[in-house]
Amino acid sequence: MKYRFGLLGIFLAAFATMSHAETQLPPEHPLVGLWRINLPEQACSEIYDIRPDGTTQILSGGQVVQTRYDISLRPDSQGFYKWVDTVVQVNDQPDCMGHKVPNGNVATNYIVMHATGSKFMMCQKAELDTCFGPFLKESGI
Repeated sequence: MKYRFGLLGIFLAAFATMSHAETQLPPEHPLVGLWRINLPEQACSEIYDIRPDGTTQILSGGQVVQTRYDISLRPDSQGFYKWVDTVVQVNDQPDCMGHKVPNGNVATNYIVMHATGSKFMMCQKAELDTCFGPFLKESGI
């Protein structure tokens, strides 16, 4: 599969400009933890550190992004977790795809967990044909 847009760029694309209330997640929430998506065509990986305190750190290429999120506690009736993320700090380095994400970007994505809990797909809409991944759970980096 060819990636025409940087995955971090897609993730952080400005789908909304509204502010939102950040959600803290219980440590046992299935999305809390370290996740990796491998991008073999770019010889690069992205690491997402989703923390229970309502923040995420994303490493992609030389780019380091800090965000505040609002993630649903449970999936909707179709199995999607809604994830609204706001960039609060970013260094001035490009991501794996060579793109730079600006501070303040707000993005909405939808997550579908695998039954094992060890991987998920990220979707631009709550529709499976808009998903990419998998993101794989890391036991430690």
